[in-house]
Amino acid sequence: MAMDEILTGQSLPRRPHLVTPLPGPRAQELVQRDRAVTSPSYTRGYPLVVARGEGCSIQDVDGNVFLDFTAGIAVTATGHAHPQVVQAIQAQAAQLLHMSGTDFYYEPMVELAEQLAKLAPFPQGAKVFFSNSGAESNEGALKLARYATGRSQIVAFLGAFHGRTFGAMSLTGSKAVQRQGFGPLLSGITHIPYGTHASLDYLEFQLFKTVLPPEELAAVVVEPIQGEGGYLVPEDGFLARIREICTRHHCLMVVDEVQSGMGRTGKLFAVEHWNVMPDIITLAKGIASGLPLGAILARPELMTWPPGSHATTFGGNPVACAAANATLQLLTQGVIANATQMGELLQSGLSKLAHRYPQLSQPRGKGLMVAVDLLDESGAFNPSLRDRAIDEAFYHGLLLIGCGKSAIRFCPPLVVDAEQIQVALEILDTCFAKLLTTR
Repeated sequence: MAMDEILTGQSLPRRPHLVTPLPGPRAQELVQRDRAVTSPSYTRGYPLVVARGEGCSIQDVDGNVFLDFTAGIAVTATGHAHPQVVQAIQAQAAQLLHMSGTDFYYEPMVELAEQLAKLAPFPQGAKVFFSNSGAESNEGALKLARYATGRSQIVAFLGAFHGRTFGAMSLTGSKAVQRQGFGPLLSGITHIPYGTHASLDYLEFQLFKTVLPPEELAAVVVEPIQGEGGYLVPEDGFLARIREICTRHHCLMVVDEVQSGMGRTGKLFAVEHWNVMPDIITLAKGIASGLPLGAILARPELMTWPPGSHATTFGGNPVACAAANATLQLLTQGVIANATQMGELLQSGLSKLAHRYPQLSQPRGKGLMVAVDLLDESGAFNPSLRDRAIDEAFYHGLLLIGCGKSAIRFCPPLVVDAEQIQVALEILDTCFAKLLTTR
């Protein structure tokens, strides 16, 4: 299916159109109401109050239109309110909203599991467990790894983000605030630096010989491209070496594809870029184009836990599964290919900006999972400058979010087109010209 067919019917402007000072009066009112009643633990970088989304466009409650390069934190893979996804949701909602796949059967869940099992990069297909989120998927994968191996120890990575539930939070090594005050956390988890062969040398030649016997290791849990840690791409051979270590020591390679999966990097699963076959894959975010759904994919011989050992009331909800089935159809009919092409265009444009502005790093990433760092004049990470750049972009109608130490991440809907990439680059150039020095 051609991208122009996928993108037909958009009525919101396809580029920023600001009609009030930001934030507008209605947005200001709602922000104040929100602050009075919601948890202060939410992190809102700027006062965007969303009313409507369409494709790569977001309209706020005052009628301002923004170009969205966040996709709701890499969630709306097929764009906001894609007509085919909306149609699937409406049809399913009119027929059945909920009947709990823990205790009963329904076709949308079976169909989605069949599709994922067929697409999983395992030689004999996959068994699938459905959850509501990435954190739940990682929580379940942690349980499954311990159950399948009979071992307790887990290796995870500094900079990793796997979720905020207790097991997933224990795996997370991203920011201190995400763990501080919640201890004691789950025992048996060792964190090592991400992405380098030196780190794996430390694991093999130091930890395995001193405090972490490999015979007790259940799994290594890794993001193929680290998300919250900064959209970090590992060294060549890093993931293949983890695979070899896990095979040699009879432990499991668990790949967290919550942010990198579902076509975001130009492959359905990011790990496919390195031709590495894991044992377990966790999914969420882009799987259902905005509805809450997660999944654990495992080699069939691993997912043998008995009835009642792991379950969920809402995971695999029929409406969410219908949205995911429509999403997968779109992804495989041109959207993933578009992510590759638009990612190359985006990285090319960002590279040109980096040549112009020495405080901007060269871009990194794959597909539409791309980041650049903002640096001070000595070349050190400058998170405050990054935050100012994101704010400046907001006031020019471009929505961005940060990650890592001082990175701006670019994770637009995978249906973004060349014109919208160019508009985003022009806005960035305007913002950087105000904030950064030129060569």
